[in-house]
Amino acid sequence: MGKPSKPLKATSLGTDNKPSRKALPVGLLLAAGAGSRFGGRKLEHPLADGVAIAAHAARHLQAAGLAVTAVVRPGDGPVAQLLEAEGCRVTVCPDAAQGMGVSLAHAVRMTSDAGGWVVALADMPRIRPETIRRVVQTLGAGAQIVAPSYQGDRGHPVAFAPSFLGELQALIGDSGARAIVQRNQALVRWVEVDDPGILLDIDRRADLSILN
Repeated sequence: MGKPSKPLKATSLGTDNKPSRKALPVGLLLAAGAGSRFGGRKLEHPLADGVAIAAHAARHLQAAGLAVTAVVRPGDGPVAQLLEAEGCRVTVCPDAAQGMGVSLAHAVRMTSDAGGWVVALADMPRIRPETIRRVVQTLGAGAQIVAPSYQGDRGHPVAFAPSFLGELQALIGDSGARAIVQRNQALVRWVEVDDPGILLDIDRRADLSILN
């Protein structure tokens, strides 16, 4: 547990017909929150099918073809073990209590040679893999920032090109990458999807009734 993710590489042909290495984007699963409004142990909580909330989120990223690095808080062995069992590479953020931005910056530093980052939240278990694939495809087509929208509302995951490495690594506090998106509105490519799951996160136990 705690080893940094090593992003996979894709091989393509350069102009001289020799193989060249192109880094692929990785999925970053933010799983370092305490879940206090839920009453604790939120990410381990099973949905109606018996699969934990965080496991659903991890599986959907992987089903979209992404290698996944999950970031957890210190001492959260159960979530780390759960996500490792799902095939994620898990890294512990020592300062996770300072907020989501710190956790995201840590995860980006651990995958700094990636060809971009698809940032997802571990408490959003209903985002469809096809939605994530569309986000990844749009990023691969040259977009700098990509986010899905449903009926006009922006959701998750949000993807960033490698050019945002420095800004992502410098994040602090609890706002995540929202400030980066707001500063760079002209670079954001919105992908309209028929997927209400991009808006549904689990904060309190009452939210489970929306999903089950």
